[in-house]
Amino acid sequence: MSCFPCFSSKRSNSRKDTGPTAVVRDSEFENPVPKNQTDAIPNDTGNANISAKTFTFRELASATKNFRPDYLLGEGGFGRVYKGSLENSGQTVAIKQLDRNGFQGNKEFLAEVSKLSQLHHQNLVNLIGYCADGDQRLLVFEYIPNGSVEDHLFDLSDGKKPLNWYTRMKIAYGCAQCLEYLHETVNPPVIYRDLKTSKLLLDADFNPKLSDPGFARPGPMGDLMGTYGYSAPECTNTANLSVKSDVYSFGVLMLELITGRRVVDTTKPTNEQNLVTWAAPMFKDQKRYHELVDPLIEGDFPAKDLNQIVAVAAMCLQEEASVRPLMADVVVTLSFLTNPGPGSLFHSLPLPPEGGGAAAHE
Repeated sequence: MSCFPCFSSKRSNSRKDTGPTAVVRDSEFENPVPKNQTDAIPNDTGNANISAKTFTFRELASATKNFRPDYLLGEGGFGRVYKGSLENSGQTVAIKQLDRNGFQGNKEFLAEVSKLSQLHHQNLVNLIGYCADGDQRLLVFEYIPNGSVEDHLFDLSDGKKPLNWYTRMKIAYGCAQCLEYLHETVNPPVIYRDLKTSKLLLDADFNPKLSDPGFARPGPMGDLMGTYGYSAPECTNTANLSVKSDVYSFGVLMLELITGRRVVDTTKPTNEQNLVTWAAPMFKDQKRYHELVDPLIEGDFPAKDLNQIVAVAAMCLQEEASVRPLMADVVVTLSFLTNPGPGSLFHSLPLPPEGGGAAAHE
């Protein structure tokens, strides 16, 4: 599209599109504490470069009352995440178990934890610590109390109010900043690879935080293609991951924020079930942009901002990866769209009821 005047970042050519690192994967749930569980990490695991705190399995089992069902926060394809309270500090955390079959041993696991522990950004969920007792693999993250973007876009039960336009732009901007950090500041770059609304969490002030990134191993691996509907065409066809694959997924996420529609919704008419396919014809006609906007926003958005944000989404969703912008360019553009002007109905949203928070980390 030609209506993209703000894509002028000087950093656009500062980093190549490739440069994946290794995958940290989620796990299957194991409930009982093993009888012969050791409390110490072997001395030969090479954990000297890890800045995160070391926990024993018994400490984390105690923090979750032995992984009680009512402490369960979320469950993904690779395991479960539990809310816990650390005994010494009383800090509330999210504890995730990892697939013990996903690593050859402690050295490999700790090498990946070392990489994860070096990532620090205001829009990235912070890794607090880890556990590598025996064959146990767990990660401890900060607890994010306000649930996921998915919860606030598609589930308005429990008295939730719809996200207003500026909150949605704030979410998009924070997510873009985090991806820019992963792509252009971290060396080698980190490809998030599975960006979606359930992975984007919201703190008490509705600031977005990406849950822990999966480190993508190079090569045509089928499990790296992400989630259907969010994955870029090149991932589906060739599993050829790059930072531009994340840009495509970000475009899908932006489209969900604009429309309030799920990326795939089989309850809608056949021609509207795939969000990107449904929206694509409207990208070509600026007069139709208003048809994309979530009716729950009730028309409270600046028309000129809508034109720009739809242009950003359309550029991110280009079929050819080389045509998509870098996240640095997206950040520059979104920085002008996050603050309400005089008279705008921008207001903070109420917190969900107690117990309604979640830390997806799926």
